[in-house]
Amino acid sequence: MILRKMFSLTRAGIMESLHFRLGTFAALIGNITYLILVYFLWKAIYESSGVTEVNGMTFSDTMIYLILASSLFTVLEMFVVWDMSRSIQSGKIILDLLKPMPYRLYTFWSYSGSHVTMFVLTFIPTFVIVAIITGGAIPMGINLLWFLISIVLALVVNYNMEMIVATLCLYTESTWGINIVKETIVMLLSGASIPLAFFPEGLRHAVEFMPFRAVYDIPLKILLCKDQAATLPGVLAYMGIQLIWIVALSLAGNLFWQISVRKITVNGG
Repeated sequence: MILRKMFSLTRAGIMESLHFRLGTFAALIGNITYLILVYFLWKAIYESSGVTEVNGMTFSDTMIYLILASSLFTVLEMFVVWDMSRSIQSGKIILDLLKPMPYRLYTFWSYSGSHVTMFVLTFIPTFVIVAIITGGAIPMGINLLWFLISIVLALVVNYNMEMIVATLCLYTESTWGINIVKETIVMLLSGASIPLAFFPEGLRHAVEFMPFRAVYDIPLKILLCKDQAATLPGVLAYMGIQLIWIVALSLAGNLFWQISVRKITVNGG
């Protein structure tokens, strides 16, 4: 029964994403514009540096990483914080809490359809184009399967971080500033905007003990077979890091939610 509800939410999410085609199209245009800006920015960085390789990454390596990271961002992006804040302000959250499915589980699966849609419409075409243009720079093998599994794990990690921040809405009713700070930190420390290879050594080691790299950097390294991801033990070690953060963030998030939901106060409704 619970699986049927989950798949129903996924199907509804896919239909909703396809129904609002203009929003999906706008996201694609925005992504393309961002990639053009990133291309010229990093081209200027490499030209001004006077070297062909920076911290073990060539210009081609950097562009492949950032293009795929940008496309992956459209897949993993969530609006849990914004939606919960509006639900509290309108009183709609009371109806969501009364649904025959735990709120956290319902929220996760309600976004699943949009993730599937954006993966098919954004990431796959981008991946194919990059693979063709770079002439086989992206390895094609079992790493694709590991990458798909890693994406699912990254999605769960990202959702748990979103829910922890969203739960703050139960106290503040509006978390606009907090969410902006959270998004900036995640984009920076996850490798989505700057490859972690460009970080100073001390900061790079510090990031290894944070959950952010489990969202973008680890899946992309598995896809591109970079560093320890070039071997099966390395891939499993990376996925192990993602699983550890899933367990840690899920436990912390569930506990925080159970304590916080008792203090809920809504306006309107």
